[in-house]
Amino acid sequence: MSKYIKSILEKKWWQELFILTFSFVLFTLNDWILIKSWRGVWSGCAYFLLLYSHAQLNRFFLLPILLKKHKPLLYIVSSLALLSVFSLFLYEVATSWIYKNCFLYKTSEQKSYIFQAATLVATLICILSVTLILKFYRDSKKLDNEKLLYNRAQLNSLKEQLNPHFLFNTFNTLYGISLQYPERTPELIMHVSQLMRYQLESHETQCVPLEDEINFVSSYVELEKERLGYRCNITLNTSIDLENTYKIPPMLLICFIENAFKHGTCTAENCFVDIDINVNNDRLEFMVKNSIPTKKKNIVSTKIGLKKTKERLKLFYGNDHKLTIEENGTYTANLKVKLKRL
Repeated sequence: MSKYIKSILEKKWWQELFILTFSFVLFTLNDWILIKSWRGVWSGCAYFLLLYSHAQLNRFFLLPILLKKHKPLLYIVSSLALLSVFSLFLYEVATSWIYKNCFLYKTSEQKSYIFQAATLVATLICILSVTLILKFYRDSKKLDNEKLLYNRAQLNSLKEQLNPHFLFNTFNTLYGISLQYPERTPELIMHVSQLMRYQLESHETQCVPLEDEINFVSSYVELEKERLGYRCNITLNTSIDLENTYKIPPMLLICFIENAFKHGTCTAENCFVDIDINVNNDRLEFMVKNSIPTKKKNIVSTKIGLKKTKERLKLFYGNDHKLTIEENGTYTANLKVKLKRL
């Protein structure tokens, strides 16, 4: 039983079906004993659908004015206007057609404009109350999931901040380049310091400015260029909407870039990694494409990083993101996200 209740609470289509069934049963609970013909049944259903349509129009078009735009006066005026229109329409339909062929007509008071308006208001309250309760449940659960993921991300970030393998490879790269090109060592140290500083500081916040994330990516790519040298063609193209300031979860993009360098440059043959970051009108389009070596080395990969990144995308952006990964001669990861502004 609890399994079915949980399914209703978590799946939106089940919720809509539950609201429709609940309101229909509540509306007709005391009237089924008066059914005398199938024509009466269809008339009663038509009457209910008019009530349900009014409630749904208010829910999807007017309620966001109150909940999202926080304009209660505009919501009240719009709701009264919609109620007036539906009351007039329902009064005409009920008196000229439904009540003549339906078990719903009991008293003369029902043939009034005020009765129809009161019925519409009662149905609206019934449906909106259930809708708001379910919305509150979904939002609370989403917030709890985000907090849980954030806490886990903090723990994982702390474990990875001073990863010995990362430090070993980084300082080996610095040491090797400093022997051959000592004049380039200060610049590389600056890139490494930016990487380490970003990793240390970003774990304290859920979101960082997009500019900081891109600077981190740039520093990482520069370091990889020095490591791979002539045997890999690496490009990083960025086009950012400078008129607005956006925020993004920290370390969100780096997983795809790390995978590209890890799997696309694992042999000595010529290879490439192309990275494109475009931001315009609140939309981020991020693409990473890398070559696939003809002679692959056996690289140990748990794919945990990619899995966790997908989970973060789902929790932070929900349906406002689209991730596609293709492998057809080249390996391409394409991410589209609707960004939030600072």
